[in-house]
Amino acid sequence: MRPGDGPLHTERTPRVAAARRLTSRKHRDAERLFLAEGPQAVREALATGAGVRTLFVSPERHGDLVAAARDAGVPVSYVDATAMAGLSETVTPPGVVAVCQFIDVPAVEALARAPRLVAVLYEINDPGNAGTVLRTADAAGASAVVFGAGSVDPYNGKCVRATAGSLFHPAVVRGGDLPGVVGALRAGGVRVLAADGAGETDLDAELDAGRLAAPTAWLFGNEARGLPAEVAALADARVRIPIHGGAESLNLAAAAAVCLYASARAQRA
Repeated sequence: MRPGDGPLHTERTPRVAAARRLTSRKHRDAERLFLAEGPQAVREALATGAGVRTLFVSPERHGDLVAAARDAGVPVSYVDATAMAGLSETVTPPGVVAVCQFIDVPAVEALARAPRLVAVLYEINDPGNAGTVLRTADAAGASAVVFGAGSVDPYNGKCVRATAGSLFHPAVVRGGDLPGVVGALRAGGVRVLAADGAGETDLDAELDAGRLAAPTAWLFGNEARGLPAEVAALADARVRIPIHGGAESLNLAAAAAVCLYASARAQRA
């Protein structure tokens, strides 16, 4: 803490107590605010101008982020260890948490940007999986990630952490109506593929035929149940990942990485 920054805020300080309530979805939705925890998430939030409202930081830590926040006109509050533990959802708090405005956009806005690669999540319930898929989609160059109705809240603390700052890069659609989103994608010239272990075509065949070079949206289903038949039927094709060894299948995050990077490679060939 620098001289002149005042006393440390505690868990009873009103601004800390208000921020702590954002660990609950009910309060996040009411305030349209969420917590971004950890230096990478905070760094990306500040760099992308994502509407950081307040920065909470432990004394003598993350001086670069404190400086960046102050340069951006973001209030900085130093907090004691108990207050930081209350704001953090990890066993070992990283010492910095930002209160951020919601950054999701309506589906029509995201799809109006003529996306070439999109990830669409159907009833993905595990926040770690959802955040990892978003991070992978960002790394593969996707310009939008759609959290369909029934999927986990992208502002869930574990989901935000799993994105490692990627939450602030692609357009995020929250609670999108899946048939409507798929219809809008197809109307915009985007080919929609359902990742399905029982698909009628495989990923290698799609690559060899050059079809993945076109603008593509991938549908990814629930971790345990996959995509129901009626949802898979919305796609232009159901695509399976070839399994060359004895594994029964790939988990969701691995399958998403394989599919998204296959599209990224084809689109950049």
